[in-house]
Amino acid sequence: MNLLIVGAPGTGKGTMSELLIKAYDIAHISTGDMLRSAINAKSALGLKAQGYMDEGKLVPDELIHDLIVERLGRDDIQKGFLLDGYPRTLAQAEDLDHILDGLDLKIDAVLDLNVDEEVLAKRITGRRVCPDCGSIFHIHNHPPKVEGVCDNCGAKLYQRHDDTLESLKTRLTAYHQSTQAVVDFYKEKGLVYMIDANDEPSRVFAKIEAILKELHK
Repeated sequence: MNLLIVGAPGTGKGTMSELLIKAYDIAHISTGDMLRSAINAKSALGLKAQGYMDEGKLVPDELIHDLIVERLGRDDIQKGFLLDGYPRTLAQAEDLDHILDGLDLKIDAVLDLNVDEEVLAKRITGRRVCPDCGSIFHIHNHPPKVEGVCDNCGAKLYQRHDDTLESLKTRLTAYHQSTQAVVDFYKEKGLVYMIDANDEPSRVFAKIEAILKELHK
């Protein structure tokens, strides 16, 4: 089962991704994770990426392409994979199609998480992140056992500088400008499944499971 998950900031992509890879034992493919891994490993691709980032530049599509090709060549995708945070643009979606064709693979479903803007605002402003292990908490929906402290590693949690209402509006505009074209690209292929993600995580995941069950009847 090869899946792509999309959604604006705060729609719960991270939570749903964790549940999906655990339930279906599929590989989680995130360009952010790949970049961090390549940089930490000081691989050739990682050093190139680091160079662009050090200069404050976006990592070019050509380099992302190489990272994706390398990642999809690993053995752990035999049971399937979940693409998270990629493709972000129409050009990347078209490129991914060519990559998958060359590997005799295909996307089975695109899960499009949708949340009302007022719900997004509450989710975003209450989010707290661990700087060490990356765990995410929420002051209302998923608070840490000790206020301000990560349950998993004990580090001090922080609020990201872009987890504000002003930043959310900017990010939503950027998301819709770039990613809507990606969603439309997959809609033409009949692969997009719109999911009302306003509910609590367990209910949202149940909706996703129902969709995937229907796909594999």
